[in-house]
Amino acid sequence: MPSDQWHLTEDLDGFLTGAGDFLRSRPDVHLMPLTVIARLRAGTYTLAPGQSVLYGRLESGGEVRGVCYRLPGRGLGITPLTPGQADGLAGRLADLGLDLPYVSCDRDTAVAFAAAWRRRTGATASLRVELRLHRLGTLTPPDPLPAGRGRGAGDADLGRVVDWCRGFAEDVGEPVTITTDTWPDTRFADKTYTFWETPDGTPVSIAGANPPVAGVVQIDPVYTPAHLRGHGYAAAATAAACETARAEGATGLVLFTDAANPTSNALYHRLGFRVLDEWAVYDFTAAAPDPDPSTPDSVTATA
Repeated sequence: MPSDQWHLTEDLDGFLTGAGDFLRSRPDVHLMPLTVIARLRAGTYTLAPGQSVLYGRLESGGEVRGVCYRLPGRGLGITPLTPGQADGLAGRLADLGLDLPYVSCDRDTAVAFAAAWRRRTGATASLRVELRLHRLGTLTPPDPLPAGRGRGAGDADLGRVVDWCRGFAEDVGEPVTITTDTWPDTRFADKTYTFWETPDGTPVSIAGANPPVAGVVQIDPVYTPAHLRGHGYAAAATAAACETARAEGATGLVLFTDAANPTSNALYHRLGFRVLDEWAVYDFTAAAPDPDPSTPDSVTATA
């Protein structure tokens, strides 16, 4: 048997038997596969008849070294790999004839996999976005706080929560339709939400928090309507959401930012978040294989 081997399966329980301990060993770095698995287990992500999720684990020397997963109709998620391991995964998936619209993972692995995928399939790769994964150290709430208080959203707030999540999705270019009818099927529905509201009880900003996975809570989304920005409301809402999550037992708090947005990166840095990893998403477009074997591998950044 090869020293490095990818084991692919559609059996979640079997996959977790082999890879569960590995994923839980670094729940912050492995946040995305843990979140997908938790949503599948909770029924908040449902599969249509005939659909399945592809899971993979890389074993080397009797130990799990990496994991990949692919939801139906979506791209590939990967835990951090070396360039050689990324190349081996690309080869295995290419041999299966798998169609990949994109890859989403830490930046070094994404770059290595995109180059390998191009070489193996002839696809072109373009950078969609670069992100930063942050982990909270010591929480430092804004000082002074804007006038008002944090408040958990309740059932009576659903309309506003839906509207503001739709506003967030539009701002970041997320291709989702969010209405009160579609709400239960969106990725936003299983979160808890915290408002920052002014002294008269008017909500002015919102911060969401995912259910904990292996003790880690992801803060997402954070949104302030455009006409209310610039007053520190988003920082206050985020700090309040973090305090609530920690009070409820969270052992770690993480969030993603757009690497190209200096305002949000500075805001979260002031609150005590520090960069844990750089992240990237590369989109793939099918193309004829390069007929010239001397052409070097390349990844074209178009973002």
